[in-house]
Amino acid sequence: MARDQIDMTPLQSRDELVAWLEAGVKPPSAFRIGTEHEKTPFTLSGHHPVPYEGAKGIGALLEGMQLLLGWEPIMEHGNIIGLYDVTGGGAISLEPGGQFELSGAPVETVHQTQSELMAHLAQVREIASPLGIGFLGLGMTPTWSREEIPVMPKGRYRIMSNYMPKVGRYGVDMMYRTCTVQTNLDFRSEADMVKKLRVSVALQPIATALFANSPFTEGKPNGFLSFRSEIWRDTDNARAGMIPWAFEDGMGFERWVDYALDVPMYFIKRGDEYIDVAGSSFRAFFDGRNNSLPGQRPTLSDWANHLSTIFPEVRLKRYLEMRGADGVPWGRLPALPAFWVGLLYDNASLDAAWDLVKTWTAAERQAVRDDVPRLGFKAKVGNRYVFEIAKECLALAHAGLRRRGRLDHFGRDESRYLEPLDRIIESGRSPAEEMLDKFAGPWRGSVEPAYDEYAF
Repeated sequence: MARDQIDMTPLQSRDELVAWLEAGVKPPSAFRIGTEHEKTPFTLSGHHPVPYEGAKGIGALLEGMQLLLGWEPIMEHGNIIGLYDVTGGGAISLEPGGQFELSGAPVETVHQTQSELMAHLAQVREIASPLGIGFLGLGMTPTWSREEIPVMPKGRYRIMSNYMPKVGRYGVDMMYRTCTVQTNLDFRSEADMVKKLRVSVALQPIATALFANSPFTEGKPNGFLSFRSEIWRDTDNARAGMIPWAFEDGMGFERWVDYALDVPMYFIKRGDEYIDVAGSSFRAFFDGRNNSLPGQRPTLSDWANHLSTIFPEVRLKRYLEMRGADGVPWGRLPALPAFWVGLLYDNASLDAAWDLVKTWTAAERQAVRDDVPRLGFKAKVGNRYVFEIAKECLALAHAGLRRRGRLDHFGRDESRYLEPLDRIIESGRSPAEEMLDKFAGPWRGSVEPAYDEYAF
């Protein structure tokens, strides 16, 4: 999550909320790709969680990164909690359990995503290695209990931690024990947004299967291929899920606004303070009926912050965020933007992807969403296995990237970044299944080797 917004214009009408989203419309020539990835820091000796405090803590890591990069620090009550690149637009932020997130700058090609990633990893390594910190590329911490994980000094997370147990079983696990990789993509009109949203919501479980990478909890197989994806099924269903209404007639920016108005809020930020308003709707705040700030109206900043605390499988801001994938090792990270760019930024592939999913019912979409965390490629939509659908989507992504024709200096197009997914499809097994085989075989019933094999 980038910095909490700072536009303090009070809102007067619902139209302004719609206009804020509509401002994301861009011509295809201005389309960009944003990639965000989270990774879990661990101590190289002993594979323990890394606290915020201390000479070898997360705070020290961020201070070192600030000196190296010259990025602006993001501060809260005297603690450095993130960094912001004023010129390029990238940011580094902390998730609740110390997960280190790079929110990449908006770039034009997947080649640039790859370059940005390699530069970031080299920079992080330079600072982290002397501190004895490594990073893990899995969808969930494989060994630690909730209690062991330190809490980062961010006010919004205290509020969320208190609220989560009231609305679902796994919200605290989501916050402290999971990692994801996300791709953010643009749209050229309201209709284009709706089409891309529907295609990507329907296909999010396919991405979940391809990237499934969280089969261990507290040192043992947890019965799932993507336990991270399972966690989202019982985190907070008032703000998560497959948003079936987005497939109904009349879908557009206004419909999203009406949905978001009724999603319970977590907090309101005033200055450095986070005011706990968990459970009350943005609509009540908009009407001046928020108990914590009676008579006050929200600002555009409040709206932007609120939109960033809604967690459906695909999230609309001024771009679309693909949210279904587990965090993965660095070699597989650029495969996610490559997959979605190939499907959504090429008109022929987008049309073909829509043809693939347009007959699926809301019940079928929900069923595959529910089954994929456990079954992966063996889940079904109607009478088709996810494996077949994934294979078809990968072919469409390849074709889309080839037609896009964005070449690197060796004359290669972006389809080369799909190679890790090609290998997964060739083997017929998700990354999690491969890991479970290692656990049963060469790892001899221990997940500790993951800290070597899946480290950045």
